[in-house]
Amino acid sequence: MSEKISFFVKKYQDRIEGLLPGVFPEDLSSDATVIASMYSLLAGGKRIRPVLMYMIADMLGLDLEVVDDFAVAIEMIHTYSLIHDDLPCMDNDTLRRGKPTCHVANGEAFALLAGDALQNRAFERVFEAVKKYPYAIDAAQYFARNAGIYGMIGGQSIDLSSEGKKIDTNRLCELHEKKTGALINASCLIPYYIYASKNAEDKVLHDLILRFSAGTGLGFQIKDDLLDVQADESILGKSTGKDARDEKSTFVTVFGESNAQKMLDDTYSDVFDALDELKKIGYDVANLRQFSQLLQNRVQ
Repeated sequence: MSEKISFFVKKYQDRIEGLLPGVFPEDLSSDATVIASMYSLLAGGKRIRPVLMYMIADMLGLDLEVVDDFAVAIEMIHTYSLIHDDLPCMDNDTLRRGKPTCHVANGEAFALLAGDALQNRAFERVFEAVKKYPYAIDAAQYFARNAGIYGMIGGQSIDLSSEGKKIDTNRLCELHEKKTGALINASCLIPYYIYASKNAEDKVLHDLILRFSAGTGLGFQIKDDLLDVQADESILGKSTGKDARDEKSTFVTVFGESNAQKMLDDTYSDVFDALDELKKIGYDVANLRQFSQLLQNRVQ
């Protein structure tokens, strides 16, 4: 993403950055697992998932306070997945967001616990949201499903079991629809489920948001795969060339770089078509369009 972040993106980023330091109670601040958790949670990052959640909430006219706990929780789930993904038993990576990975900085045992603590605390925050806003129960259920074996964890399972193997296009898409796409879908659909609980359900609206989020998730992964072979490691903030090293099936290793680039362009064409359809039924999608352009052209 460009370093020249538009004001509207910074507004949402500032909101989530203001909430993240307080995710654990102050009396636990000296706990070694909490220290390791916060090391990774506050290490930076684009905060794409909370930003998308806030944007969709704004588009639907929701009070952002209603989604704050979900926004915090989704970033905690994402961070825990990165901590575990980097462990020696998984990708065995040493660089994340321009810093030593959690297990390098804090030890493997505390990195494992840090991921567990972030996951558990994320669900505590979701329960807190439902306690304050009982009508958010469907959103909470969708959150849980997309974070679990039917979503992100399921994608990671396919990813690990596919190393060193050639997989077909359908399996590759399923992998990334779950591993990357599930949390992005949750980020975009959680505001919809909160909106629908207080208004009539709207299948057209639901399907257009899902179409937008599914394309955004797929596009994000294809871009990640391209950056693994195109980016400068010092700019990207994580190791490059590791997909080929680990014999992973990616859009680049399976289809080649030029075909992957075409798939990226086609995917974002559908993302923008979905936004056009949302605009036709009366929603302001200007910010989502600009953010999508930033994601499509990001360099890290």
